[in-house]
Amino acid sequence: MSKMEQHLDATLEQILELARWAPSGDNTQPWRFEILDTRRLIVHGHDTRDHCVYDLDGHPSQISLGALLETMAIAASGFGLEMQATRRPEAPEARPTFIVDFVPAPRLEADPLADFILPRSVQRRPLSRRPLTTTEKTALAAALPPGFGVTWLEGRQRAAAARLMYRNAKLRLTMPEAHQVHQAVIEWNARYSEDRMPDQALGVDALTAKLMRWIMRDWRRVEFFNTWLAGTVAPRVQMDLIPGLACAAHFVLTAEHRPHRIDDYVAAGRAMQRFWLTATAQGLQLQPELTPLIFSRYVRDGRVFSGTPGMQQRAAELARQGELLVGKQVWETAVFMGRIGAGAPAAARSIRKPLNELLVGPPAGSR
Repeated sequence: MSKMEQHLDATLEQILELARWAPSGDNTQPWRFEILDTRRLIVHGHDTRDHCVYDLDGHPSQISLGALLETMAIAASGFGLEMQATRRPEAPEARPTFIVDFVPAPRLEADPLADFILPRSVQRRPLSRRPLTTTEKTALAAALPPGFGVTWLEGRQRAAAARLMYRNAKLRLTMPEAHQVHQAVIEWNARYSEDRMPDQALGVDALTAKLMRWIMRDWRRVEFFNTWLAGTVAPRVQMDLIPGLACAAHFVLTAEHRPHRIDDYVAAGRAMQRFWLTATAQGLQLQPELTPLIFSRYVRDGRVFSGTPGMQQRAAELARQGELLVGKQVWETAVFMGRIGAGAPAAARSIRKPLNELLVGPPAGSR
């Protein structure tokens, strides 16, 4: 038996079994666990910035790592343990690394959000248009830690947000840089996927999914359909416009100041996870809508994200529409965006790699 397996006692195993269900963009699961002792481990993070246009500077992956740490803390509370995480400043920026200790805390109450770690999922299909109640909004706002707030987009703003997502989807579906990502992250003919998104969870009907699969095999097909047959319309209507209208509201989570550092995005991920788990506890479903914020940051920082002519200008117009929708201050301090509403849980979803595939030993030469 390896040293790592010897230290994976029953309590730590149960904590990690829950923690691995934290959300991550496209189900990338950008974390691995190195067990040091029965109550100590290293979280080896990584990002996908080198091949994923959506992972700008690794910030979306850092949000996912924050969600992982918060899920760990919630899970540990059920065992009377307090999680303490310290990021190693010497680790490469693209590979954030955290030392995690679980310290006995007899007076610590079990966090009730632990019951909703497994049920939490992404629902990309239409939701109820019933407005959120005051009780639901209060609980969601109270779930956010100090320094974070929520802006609601309801009524006419809900419709404006749906149009923004519809237009943003055309940007995503008409550039080769995003097509490469989509090819890699969708598992076709699947209800569940351990390491990608199953096509049955995308929110499109079976015929559209079949057509998408055939078209996406070759970028030349994508260009032809987009140019001559309005190829993006059906998926955008089904995945963006209809769901964007069929929900209680869209929302934007904001920080006190514009995020810059890794720790800012990790903190945002922890806040996001508490918000999402609280939504699940309220019987609400949620779908992230992060890409408008990502492309707006490309524009704000003067970064080129595509070699296709006209993409930067289109993104700049979308950024302007986002600012008009919520205001410049909210848009610039936004860390997360999504839609929310009552509805049935997703029938198809991303699952996770088994825990034993997420366990690693120390890197070569580190000891």
